[in-house]
Formats: sequence, structure tokens, C-alpha cells
Amino acid sequence: MKRFLLATTIVAAIAVGGFFAARPAYTIATPRPPADAVARLRRIVPPEAGEDPFATIPWETDLTAARAKAAAAGKPLLLWEMDGHPLACG
Repeated sequence: MKRFLLATTIVAAIAVGGFFAARPAYTIATPRPPADAVARLRRIVPPEAGEDPFATIPWETDLTAARAKAAAAGKPLLLWEMDGHPLACG
């Protein structure tokens, strides 16, 4: 009886593993909107005052310059890093 349960468990594990391994990787192709459409939307729907405080921070894009600036001010350095598309980061 133990051998039967062991064999059944192994077969079930292989079947389940094979099912998940055989699944194709799906990707969603998101087309980029035309630049003129984005510009038009920014004119139509501008952020209100105080709505986007994140944009008011003077972010540094050069890590070496940011390190020097933080060291000179005696302040810590916040590194914000992410991989992939910002809306589907993973």
C-alpha cells in the first residue's frame, strides 16, 4: 500500500510539474501611443497644483554626482532602482 501511495504521489507530482512547465510564457505587447497624442493629453489633463509632489524633488540621474552631493551635505543617499516596465515591474 505504501508503494502504491508513493508511486501515485510521484506520478501526480510529475503530471502537475509538467503542466506548469509546459505553459507558454505569455507577454502582453503594449503599443506605444503616438507622441502627438501624449502631448495632447498633457495639455487637456494637466496635474493640479500639489497633485504630483514626486516631480518637485530634484532627483539626480548620475550616481557618482549624487554620491558626491550627498557626501558634501553629510546626508544619506536614497537609491531608487527598478527593472522592467514601470507598470509591470517584475
